[in-house]
Amino acid sequence: MANKALFNSKHAGVPAADTVNEAGGKAYKFTPKHELAQLAATGCLNDTFYTKAQDQLDTVLKLAKAIDPEFVAKTAVFARQRGFMKDMPALLLAVLAVRDVELMKRVFPKVMNNGKMIRNFVQIIRSGVAGRQSLGSAPKKAIQRWFANRRDEQIFRDSVGNDPSLADVIKLSRPKPETGSTREALYGYICGRDYNFEALPQVVQDFENYKKGTSKKVPDVEFQMLTALDLGTKEWTEIAKNAPWHMTRMNLNTFARHGVFGGTRTQTAKQKEITQMIADRLRDKEEIKKARVFPYQLLAAYVNTGGDVPAKVRNALQDALEIAVENVPEIDGKVYVCTDVSGSMRSPVTGYRSGGTTAVTCVDVAALISAAILRKNPEAEVIPFEQDVVNITLNPRDSVMTNAKKLGSIGGGGTNCSAPLEKLNKENAKGDLIVYVSDNESWADSYGWGGYGWYGSLNRGTESMSEWKKFKRRNPNAKMALIDITPYGSTQAKEQTDILNIGGFSDQVFTVIADFASGRLNPEHWIGIIDQVKI
Repeated sequence: MANKALFNSKHAGVPAADTVNEAGGKAYKFTPKHELAQLAATGCLNDTFYTKAQDQLDTVLKLAKAIDPEFVAKTAVFARQRGFMKDMPALLLAVLAVRDVELMKRVFPKVMNNGKMIRNFVQIIRSGVAGRQSLGSAPKKAIQRWFANRRDEQIFRDSVGNDPSLADVIKLSRPKPETGSTREALYGYICGRDYNFEALPQVVQDFENYKKGTSKKVPDVEFQMLTALDLGTKEWTEIAKNAPWHMTRMNLNTFARHGVFGGTRTQTAKQKEITQMIADRLRDKEEIKKARVFPYQLLAAYVNTGGDVPAKVRNALQDALEIAVENVPEIDGKVYVCTDVSGSMRSPVTGYRSGGTTAVTCVDVAALISAAILRKNPEAEVIPFEQDVVNITLNPRDSVMTNAKKLGSIGGGGTNCSAPLEKLNKENAKGDLIVYVSDNESWADSYGWGGYGWYGSLNRGTESMSEWKKFKRRNPNAKMALIDITPYGSTQAKEQTDILNIGGFSDQVFTVIADFASGRLNPEHWIGIIDQVKI
């Protein structure tokens, strides 16, 4: 009898794997355009579970220098405006400054929308990794136009941060003081040169007068400008009253530590008033939309709030999260959400960074996305998996926060992406859409249990594709979407008409899945969306 391990009909009609992923398992390599888009939407240029920051950088540079520069420009805009990324869009723009100056100038204002982005861009250019170490005339003029289009107050707020500082950027680009004496004084103030105090913008004068003690009114400036000052409860209460949305979210523990909320059981009338004000601000729908908040940032804020933060404020964070995921699609038919809770998903979602590693892990984000889909699709089933499926019951009526925390607390073993599909096939399940949220680094189904060798070779497909073929026999109209939240270059399911691979962890992924499920995407799926970006 022929060797069944070699001659197995299970893999018949399944595309052969063409690469080995970072974990050592069989996989399908993305096309260059798809790989660049995936890196731009998920890449953090920090060390991750499987790769080093330098490896990510090398891959992005190689792709960005080889792919059509117009697609690179569109990817930069997409990653910044819809993925809300920072370092990757700045890096792609730096590459364009060498490859195609005209394209760089066209997309510059779409990508460089605040001082942090400008500083990132200048830092990357000066490092030389993109192919030049000096700004050059075109980037310098683009930065000058950026300054010319900013209000004085915006430039002052943008001056927070170092290495490089905004003063460094001003000295390198030499923007003209377009608004006359006020802008000239502001540039002098920021750069440490002589300036006319009376000509400074009012907000700068207020800040300096407060620092000198000649004014008791807390100025309306960035939070970082105030943290070095000796402030008491009264001043911190004033800051909390005037804080913008993101500053509020990020400093709830700081406000509590300085007595803004009072005690957990004893509050004055004023402290009750400020507590209500902050809670109302956090759950304000328009403020949440304007802040362009990542849903996972709200999860992080909720998890990290200390016991001194009132329950009213913590509950407002839950309300804010429900609002932040409102565009999760309601999908016709039966939906299964396969959530990766394996060990590699325990790594920080934005990578390891010395002194700045986020407490939010990949599994937290995967759990959050899964719980959000369940919230809007109560008949959906969530199937967590690691080396095998993990049995857990979730109540769709529970809040997104509750179910996300429950999912994030389980798992931790090896990665077997085919396990949920295998379970569904054994149960002869019917379904219309399968959504994976994973790092796609499946290896446990490529090897015998315990690592006894390959189940076949690269000339055979992945186990996920084989199981998908089985599922499709029963459900010919079914589709599968794989949300990848890590910066790796392969997938377990090859892109085709009924399979979507998308990278990222902003709420943009929900919109793309909705379009895919309803048949509104073209055959290129996600790449087609980026190609439609206007530049």
